[in-house]
Amino acid sequence: MALFIENERKFAETISDLAFCNPFLPERKILEKEALGKEFIAADPVWSYKGELNEKLSNIPLLVKRVEELVNDLKQRLGMSVPEDDRDLRLYTDLVLFLLYHAYVQRFFAAIERSLETNTQLGTVQFYDDFVLDIRKYLEIPKIKLELSYPPSHLFSCFFQLARAFYYIFSNVIGQTLTSAELRGAIWQSIFTHDMRRYLNGLFSKMGDMTTLITGPSGTGKELVAKAIGLSRYIPYSTRTKSFEIDYQTSFYTLNVSALSPTLVESELFGHIKGAFTGAINGRVGWLESCGRHGTVFLDEVGEISMNIQVKLLRVLQDRSLYRLGESTPRSFAGKLIAATNRNLIREIEKGSFREDLYYRICSDIITTPPLSEQLRESQKELRHIVKHVVLKICGHIKTKEIVNEVTHWIERHLGRDYEWTGNFREMEQCVRNILIRQKYDPPRRSSKEGTDLAEELERGQISADELLTRYCTMVYAKNRNYEQTARQLRLDRRTVKKKVDTDLLDQIN
Repeated sequence: MALFIENERKFAETISDLAFCNPFLPERKILEKEALGKEFIAADPVWSYKGELNEKLSNIPLLVKRVEELVNDLKQRLGMSVPEDDRDLRLYTDLVLFLLYHAYVQRFFAAIERSLETNTQLGTVQFYDDFVLDIRKYLEIPKIKLELSYPPSHLFSCFFQLARAFYYIFSNVIGQTLTSAELRGAIWQSIFTHDMRRYLNGLFSKMGDMTTLITGPSGTGKELVAKAIGLSRYIPYSTRTKSFEIDYQTSFYTLNVSALSPTLVESELFGHIKGAFTGAINGRVGWLESCGRHGTVFLDEVGEISMNIQVKLLRVLQDRSLYRLGESTPRSFAGKLIAATNRNLIREIEKGSFREDLYYRICSDIITTPPLSEQLRESQKELRHIVKHVVLKICGHIKTKEIVNEVTHWIERHLGRDYEWTGNFREMEQCVRNILIRQKYDPPRRSSKEGTDLAEELERGQISADELLTRYCTMVYAKNRNYEQTARQLRLDRRTVKKKVDTDLLDQIN
């Protein structure tokens, strides 16, 4: 006997796909519409952080209600007869997983927020017993052996991980554009891969071996992306202690390479013994060693690591072993490494300042953060949305609407919608502060784009045609110091070349 009638099967298959899909990509909306048909509520195509994580997403309550009704009907049928096709039982189990997740996700959110508000560890999680009872309620059916291929504690751990991933992706990635949604989707894949079923059934234990490289211009939130990944790792639940094995909030270690000397970078990463270098009064355990199996070490500005440390880091990623400074005893690294850079590492390899073998050890998973200007060009509403987020961060709820109106109006009137925001989100924050204090903002004037690479700017579309001509004319003139010769070489009028040569840039080239 078939367990499902035809329309039920189609609905169940759609819910099964929905339960395991990437919730931040367009497929989620397509599946919701397919499952609900005429009852589908058309809402924003992009899930974005709007201040309330726990707000009920429009179609979810309706989907949960329909799934619950179907599961109850199916359970009664299973009590009367055994289906001939095992695929029906697997489909029924997927419906139960969908139902269970949505029954407990709000409890996980509440536990996360309570821990953050009180600045305390998560501690014991007592509702695991309720969770097990609900699993038995749906899967313990007379005459039928329905069981998961993994223990309930593993499913509980995965549900907690899903909740954390939602929480930190929503909190750390702002924006309502498709570009923002694609970044959220990329972070989700970095945590769970593109195949959630495979992840749930075993790949979860291997994700610490995958190094993530985050690239993108300065000020685009690379550290926030790293934090969302690092705080969303799989952590086993202990049925003995009624708690998770480690506190996820203390398992993320950040090291900005550019802010420290090579010796301090090496000490922070690998640790040292007493007397290993001048000032090493006591021994120290490095972050790579102390982060543990479920922890994460984030290396910001990895492109600035010295060659000596690059060699040692390569050994860590190849062999999972390391040595404290001044010691010959091997130690182990069991955690995950995330690295970030605003440099083009391929170009750094060509220059000889970054090891090619290390690059291929850290590029198994790459995420690129988009510039702010790209998000603002995509939607006219995005400027106000981002300004509101920054105002709330700076001022709280003090006359939010009034300040948002003032800042947005000033930016549109004085900077315009085509302003490049070369400092990205960091510049936006300072712009809001300037307008709040002085009712104006004077952007930094960069006649020469000091410290940047022309090829990288061209690749990112961050330079206008007029500025490109200015810089190119200046570079050629700097070589021959003759306007006539430069004009002939560039096939331009001499007066155009003379007008375009930038004396400030010329001084820097010299």
